[in-house]
Amino acid sequence: MSSQYGEETDTVYEDSGLGGRITRGERPAIVVVDLNNGFTDPAYPTGSDLTEVVEATATLIEAARPAGVPVIYTTIGYTAAEHRSVAWLQKAPGLKALRAGTTALDIDGRLPLADTDHVLLKKNASAFFGTGLAGLLAGLRVDTVLVCGSTTSGCIRATAIDSVSSGFPVLVPRECVGDRAPGPHEANLFDIDAKYGDVIGLDDAVSYVKSVASPV
Repeated sequence: MSSQYGEETDTVYEDSGLGGRITRGERPAIVVVDLNNGFTDPAYPTGSDLTEVVEATATLIEAARPAGVPVIYTTIGYTAAEHRSVAWLQKAPGLKALRAGTTALDIDGRLPLADTDHVLLKKNASAFFGTGLAGLLAGLRVDTVLVCGSTTSGCIRATAIDSVSSGFPVLVPRECVGDRAPGPHEANLFDIDAKYGDVIGLDDAVSYVKSVASPV
């Protein structure tokens, strides 16, 4: 592996036995994490301009449709009661703007959300925590998860860790994830690629999902 952090960092990681590559399965799923309006609309405190991420993710989903690759979206939001009970909101009070029952929780309209897609509501960073995602993937007999969405340093990283911890190898298409600032984005892509999954290009991801037989 090589990175922007220099030869010394790369050597330390390689000597530590990090940076191996996953074996890609034949039954992938795409998990789109929190590309709801509250994250893709800069008008929200939690939002930023993720136009390129949304467009790249849409491209990947459309490429995967003919093979029947499952697509699972997550959104995130809170009731007024949860403002006091969810511990994460103490560190990220801006998330309180994602009010249950509002359009902030709607999946960005530029994404090709279909009736056959799953939409899960989550309350914490990982798409797996408290959502039933692991059971859904197991039920679909998924063997590889492509993680897209936002934010790279938060929900994407947490989802990647919980995915591999749950037995689902991870691919993260670089163009399909985004963050509010480039530093945390790049640092977490480096860390994911070293320890939890393979960070790949969009073209590679598209070729992969086009190559698989219908998994459902």
